[in-house]
Amino acid sequence: MSTEITSEFVWHNIPPRPRDSHKGSFGTVLAVAGSAYYRGAALLAAEGALRTGAGIVTLASVEPVLAAAVARLPECCLCPCVVGARRRHLTGEHSTAPAPEGDGAAAGPRALAVDSPAAQAARPKARTLVQKLLPGFAGSAVLDADGLNAAAQLLAEGKTLPHPAGELIVTPHPGEMARLTGLSVAQINADRENTACQYAEKWNAVVVLKGCRTVVAAPDGRVCTNPTGNPGLARGGSGDVLAGMTAALLACGLPAYEAAACAVYLHGAAADRAAAALGEYGMLPHDILSQLGRIFAENHR
Repeated sequence: MSTEITSEFVWHNIPPRPRDSHKGSFGTVLAVAGSAYYRGAALLAAEGALRTGAGIVTLASVEPVLAAAVARLPECCLCPCVVGARRRHLTGEHSTAPAPEGDGAAAGPRALAVDSPAAQAARPKARTLVQKLLPGFAGSAVLDADGLNAAAQLLAEGKTLPHPAGELIVTPHPGEMARLTGLSVAQINADRENTACQYAEKWNAVVVLKGCRTVVAAPDGRVCTNPTGNPGLARGGSGDVLAGMTAALLACGLPAYEAAACAVYLHGAAADRAAAALGEYGMLPHDILSQLGRIFAENHR
């Protein structure tokens, strides 16, 4: 039997920042996101992480994405990724995890977000990326969008779901969950809580099954549903914001189940405010970000 995520649960797990905090207090997020065709998705994920409190956010992507990030997000660190180069890279046959430069690099990133859809031709490289990057990652990770598609291909081939050294969160919508499990969307939606719980245990991962009343399930049997959010979220980019938010809370030190539940609740609450101001038809995913800041300000005075 699931519980409902509450505001009290969220703010118990996200306390006010101590006065002697510094950027190292809130961890580092490495966001592996974007392609030449999907530049905005990477920016939404990176800004979602920044707006949710991560101390340092590094975006690892191709140059067209990084050029856009420089203009929009000067706070974001950048890690160029080159296809087929002999130097450090993230795509292709010999993918390796980059080490972000600057303060905190010695400890490495605490949270990894593999996000953003890629062109169909690039999906074999995405699969290689997930297969090689996750097992070598020392922190916890969030798989969204093309990271999930890559995981689905591995599972379909009879391989196990790759895990980092820390905890793993997967954030599928019902269509992605269908590809991961082999179930139909109708079967998944008919029993969302039990489906999420079953695969959370099977994959040893926190499953965030998105949709109306998003379900968050942990491998140990804990499960909760989210009361916030509205149909204004039903557009491309909303999930990218959520992936970045979830990774930020992991970087700040929350365990995976708590990070996922808090991110889902805050994502929906910010969307409810955006809908109140702009309407469900008129709101856009980036409107969530400004409303998110107001929610933090009101609860951490």
